[in-house]
Amino acid sequence: MQIFGPIYDKTMRWSKHKFATYWLMLVSFIEAIFFPIPPDVMLIPMSMSKPKMAVRYAVYTTIASAIGGIIGYTLGYFAFDWIKGFIVDWGMQANFDRMVVWFETWGIAVIFLAGFSPIPYKIFTICAGVMQMAFFPFVITSAISRFARFIIVAKLSAWGGEKYAEKIHRSIEVIGWGSVVLAAIAYMLYTFLK
Repeated sequence: MQIFGPIYDKTMRWSKHKFATYWLMLVSFIEAIFFPIPPDVMLIPMSMSKPKMAVRYAVYTTIASAIGGIIGYTLGYFAFDWIKGFIVDWGMQANFDRMVVWFETWGIAVIFLAGFSPIPYKIFTICAGVMQMAFFPFVITSAISRFARFIIVAKLSAWGGEKYAEKIHRSIEVIGWGSVVLAAIAYMLYTFLK
């Protein structure tokens, strides 16, 4: 069943659209607050299709993500009672509880690790607000960690460029279905070992 090829083709077309940079920034901004899809989904193909713009894309993504992180922090700080229902409804309570323990144990270092964690960034931003972490250290650390992640992703994608885009296109179904199988195995192991 060919599912991932058409998605890949559409994503690559979107990455070349004249408003792609604005969409990248919007996705990055809302991902730090509530959106489930990381900005890498747009950053990678955009950096592949325009390698000379990769660093600029990483900077734009970082700025938008940092601003979104500030909104997430503010929601956690001032409106946690209002948003805690969403955390439960979206199945993020376990991740949130884990973040509280991490913040209590490691403090600001957690924000630096958040930039590279598979746990959604929004959990970190909201939890930082709930824990009333110092605001300016949160913003600075958040911006540094997000930029470090996005610059690595953008530069690696640019390094591969169009030549790897074609190779990925030829193997996208295997990569996509392989990822689904690995995710299913990881989930089953997680639930079995829990």
